[in-house]
Amino acid sequence: MSYANPAYLVSAEELHAHLNDDSWRVFDTSVFLTPQGHGYQIDSGRERYREAHIPGAGFIDLADDWADTSTELRFTLPQRDPLNAAIGASGISADHKVVLYSSGHLMWATRAWWLLHHAGHKDIAILNGNLSAWQAAGFPLNQGDEGYPAEVFSPSTAIDRFATTSQVEAGMHGATCTLNALSRSLYEGTGDFYYQRRGHIPGSRLLYYDTLLDNEFFRPAGELREALQQVGAMDADHVITYCGGGIAATLDAFACALVGQENVAVYDGSMSEWVQNPDRPLTVGSAP
Repeated sequence: MSYANPAYLVSAEELHAHLNDDSWRVFDTSVFLTPQGHGYQIDSGRERYREAHIPGAGFIDLADDWADTSTELRFTLPQRDPLNAAIGASGISADHKVVLYSSGHLMWATRAWWLLHHAGHKDIAILNGNLSAWQAAGFPLNQGDEGYPAEVFSPSTAIDRFATTSQVEAGMHGATCTLNALSRSLYEGTGDFYYQRRGHIPGSRLLYYDTLLDNEFFRPAGELREALQQVGAMDADHVITYCGGGIAATLDAFACALVGQENVAVYDGSMSEWVQNPDRPLTVGSAP
């Protein structure tokens, strides 16, 4: 069984063959999180990028340049015009093929993919196997800063791929399949770390993002479809994914799109926003 949308992934070998193609744009999207209290310390991956990156690749700053920094929540989706401006400033036009990877977890690449997808870009791929696959193939790495000249990003159409809190609340009582991409302990509320309040959004099902990967490669199409089928995502009219802050949720959402369930939205505020109102319910334990 093959992926419904195989063009959403690119291999290290294919990327290497197109490394000097002026129509391709390659980006490191790395961010590093360290648990701290009931949140995380956020460190940019720029320094790691400067130490070693795919030749010619630019760096996308998801924490600041590709986020609305005026809110108290980190990595918040910008409005359309600022997002389009940030995409263009990175050197991306609607005509470029964009390839994304991370020197950290692959979820940062899927976050950037999802932002571009939401903005209406039509030709975006994740480097399957991440930077590790590039290194394992013995391909070269560069140091320092590189990038692309600024472009104007003007997509022909924009689509809505993010969900609001009110849409999540409405989905609790309808045909929406809501997926929690966090670990089992966070989902059940049993671990030492949690987002101010323990538990998960009532009715949501657990699909831990790391179970969709095998050594930084997406699992084969049949395995992904089976995992999504087991939580009701493949047959649902609509899927909403969430996590702690809208990052890991994009990996679940990307997996859905990869195997053909494209009616998917990411709850951008995720648990960080949900828990702020004590009237919003949470379920503790393994039941949805």
